[in-house]
Amino acid sequence: MIRKYFNSLKTEFSGYNAARLGADALAGLTVCAVALPLALAFGVSSGASAASGLVTAIIAGIVIALLGGASYQISGPTGAMSAVLIGIVAKYGLNGVFIACLAAGIILLIAGILRLGRLIGFIPMPVIMGFTSGIAIIIALGQVDNFFGTVSSGSDNIEKLASYFTLGFHPDFHTMLIGLLVVFIMLLWPKKWGQRIPGSLIGIIVATALSIILKMDDIALVGDIPRTLMLSDRLSLSGISLEMISGLASPIVTIAALAMIESLLCGASASRMKNEKFDADQELIAQGVGNILLPFFGGVPATAAIARTSVAVKSGQQTRMTSIFHSVFLLMSMFLLGGLMAKLPLSALAGVLMVTAWRMNDWGGITYLVKHRFKSGLSQFFITMITTVVADLTVAIMVGIIYSALLYVAKTSKIHVTFSAIDPDRLKNIDGEYTIEDGDVRGIGVAYVTGPLFFGATDEFNRLMEERPDTYDTLIMSLRGMPNIDVSGAETVLEHCQKMLSEGHSIYFCGMSENVRSYFNRAGITELIGEDHYFWSADKAISSIVAQMAGNED
Repeated sequence: MIRKYFNSLKTEFSGYNAARLGADALAGLTVCAVALPLALAFGVSSGASAASGLVTAIIAGIVIALLGGASYQISGPTGAMSAVLIGIVAKYGLNGVFIACLAAGIILLIAGILRLGRLIGFIPMPVIMGFTSGIAIIIALGQVDNFFGTVSSGSDNIEKLASYFTLGFHPDFHTMLIGLLVVFIMLLWPKKWGQRIPGSLIGIIVATALSIILKMDDIALVGDIPRTLMLSDRLSLSGISLEMISGLASPIVTIAALAMIESLLCGASASRMKNEKFDADQELIAQGVGNILLPFFGGVPATAAIARTSVAVKSGQQTRMTSIFHSVFLLMSMFLLGGLMAKLPLSALAGVLMVTAWRMNDWGGITYLVKHRFKSGLSQFFITMITTVVADLTVAIMVGIIYSALLYVAKTSKIHVTFSAIDPDRLKNIDGEYTIEDGDVRGIGVAYVTGPLFFGATDEFNRLMEERPDTYDTLIMSLRGMPNIDVSGAETVLEHCQKMLSEGHSIYFCGMSENVRSYFNRAGITELIGEDHYFWSADKAISSIVAQMAGNED
């Protein structure tokens, strides 16, 4: 794995020159412009601080990029992760977030070493879409107070929404005005301009300037931005206890799972954009190391971010130096513009997050599911989305996967058996040497089986087999349409073979896959009927049966 990593670096930087370095620097500057408002917003929305979001983006942008599984990944704080962290902060404080980040990083590191990156392929796309939309709703709900200047209470978004009925919902005009201004600027900002200067950055600049000019002293601000990478609020090893780790078990798994899902999906998506290979296992190692280090600086959990990554690729990114440049520019902003950033209205950042939450939804995918009436996909989407909002995010993923598996089982349990008599004219095309009267072949029939035969389909298979015409003394079962079988299915076939043989009938099989043949051998079917009852095709089986019948007549 280490040799593979260094070989990939050698390939990536082959022929690296001043021109490519300049392209990386310009792309890094563009990504910095996108990442700056998002880092501040996600830091605040996670329950930590704007400085924590900046530190996360800076450290993750360097460490994870250096060790990553591709040249294009840009990592940092994300909206999905902030939705998880807010609950941890409310219950365990910032040290709980740091401990969970450290533990999740260890899990990610182990997952990468064990080469578990391919597991992401087992999560259906509608489940991921529902999960993402659910997170978008959580982000939007979590910004209601900052956006409107209202006050709520409760440990989660549902409780906070319910609290408005008792505390009342009283928006502050100035706060709401600033938030709406940012939203409108981001939505109306031309896409062509946004490739160089993001609307979110322009939005918070205009909103901040307006709040200062109009002296809106009543609105909440970001506050002081420390000019250091070692924040005062950072991981305290003395605060770690078994009791806290036990209580954080579910959030730790959630953070690790979310980091894995977001980072690998981002890598897979960007690899298609750039037509470059992506090493999922190496990326997990990088995410693990990055998240292990972040708590010691006061950062929050990080993942690869699809928005920043796609901006990097579209901006002419050449190598992973783009991510490092983006971190350097963020660091310069932190030291040079810290005083200005302290005056940013929280409602402006809330406006950024509201639009970000809206854009997080895979509207193209959702429209596709609706337009083509994929009912199963829509049900997967909505069940995962609702579970994400009302329950734990890890639970949502598990519910989505289990529900998808049940849907798959229900669909694949549909097995079909079609019976067909032998057409006497067809025998002329089999072997002209044998002359068989029409009546002699009326007792031969073919059963065409379609669909996998496993425990969920055995009852239906038995029911269909009972419809076998009584005139079939010899049955050829064509299994070309049956790709798989399990123990229950093999046992069911064995019982049918035993029944037919006890009644003095014959049974043959044709068109079996290697997997089905293996189960037949182990189930005792081959021993019962003999190897000579297996054929590659129905024609071969019919030819053999006809030859036997002709030989018996002689």
